Amino acid sequence: MLYARSIWYPLAFWRILYPEGVSTDFKWLTVLKDIFFELTKKYTDNLPRIHGLWNEIYKKYSAPSRHYHTLSHLENLIFQLEEIKNKIADWDTVLFAIFYHDIVYKSTNSNNEEKSAALAAKRLSEINFPQQRISKCVDMILATKKHLPTGDSDTDLFSDADLSILGQSWEQYTVYFKQIRKEYSIFPDLIYNPGRKKVLNHFLKMDRIFKSAHFYNKLELQAKENLIKELELLKSG
Repeated sequence: MLYARSIWYPLAFWRILYPEGVSTDFKWLTVLKDIFFELTKKYTDNLPRIHGLWNEIYKKYSAPSRHYHTLSHLENLIFQLEEIKNKIADWDTVLFAIFYHDIVYKSTNSNNEEKSAALAAKRLSEINFPQQRISKCVDMILATKKHLPTGDSDTDLFSDADLSILGQSWEQYTVYFKQIRKEYSIFPDLIYNPGRKKVLNHFLKMDRIFKSAHFYNKLELQAKENLIKELELLKSG
């Protein structure tokens, strides 16, 4: 096994071992599963229930229709946030938000965040996670709908991590927008391209894409460069 359950190895450790990139099926699946098990066992000793919750997460994020919103996306969020774990007040709630924020995802739906938040609340109540923290988890998931400032540091950091792909290298960003296109393959370019341009312009019109100082300083300039490049490709295509 890549991960010993009695020891917490940050995902950064595994990225050092495997710098060539993520392959969820062979490298990160065990890591993510063990993180989820260690997290959930803090609140319930019902192992069959924990297995059931994990199997649901695995099945949802491994659906054939998903190309970007997969387990690899969850891995990246944890990796991004582990770097600043000391700045996060409620790490467990952030982790649950990561695992559940895209558990319901269908490209033709406009209420994925609401459905994901509702399912998260239901599942967390089943393991006796405190209600106040369930409410915070719900708020975090709903914040990913518009990615606007919330005034809550944990939520803004989580929301920024969800957008962190925007500020990666152009090569990584290109992989991302091609994966998104596959998730919307039901739509022809005639419909998809105007909608995608609207999304890109939405981010470019923001005073700042990233709400936290950490992600703003680290990713803002590259994110805007990437968005502008993709927009130019769509206009010339």
